[in-house]
Amino acid sequence: MRCPFCAHDDSQVKDSRPTEDNTAIRRRRQCESCGARFTTFERVQLRDITVVKASAHADGGEPRREPFDRAKIEQSVALACRKRGVAQERLDQLVSGVQRQIETLGESEVASAAIGEMVMEGLRQLDSVAYIRFASVYRDFSEARDFEEFASSVREVGET
Repeated sequence: MRCPFCAHDDSQVKDSRPTEDNTAIRRRRQCESCGARFTTFERVQLRDITVVKASAHADGGEPRREPFDRAKIEQSVALACRKRGVAQERLDQLVSGVQRQIETLGESEVASAAIGEMVMEGLRQLDSVAYIRFASVYRDFSEARDFEEFASSVREVGET
């Protein structure tokens, strides 16, 4: 494993244990060159998944495709939940749940829109403000009225 501090190629595993939700192995490592310690997570990947982006190239060609990257979901969820007091463990569970949903679809290609909807559903159940924050970016709100309409639908869901 490459050291994130000095980019040396070798590190030594000092400790390994499963994460609390048993979806990954947490490894504490120490670089053999600079001595820095860092943590890595090892997860099972059932198959290579390609994400099909909604937007096509400017020339009207095929939509863009890129490998699935769990870190992008982690970053989006963390940003939506920023300063909301949601425990990191709950965020990790949400991301792991979305990843499991994607992997159990049995498809090698998944539309980015489908992933976005999975994340929105998870956030809706986790925190209504984070849900609205994520939706505002994901659905590309352009005016205050867009927020108002979406927020009123969230209140209606919460009341029923």
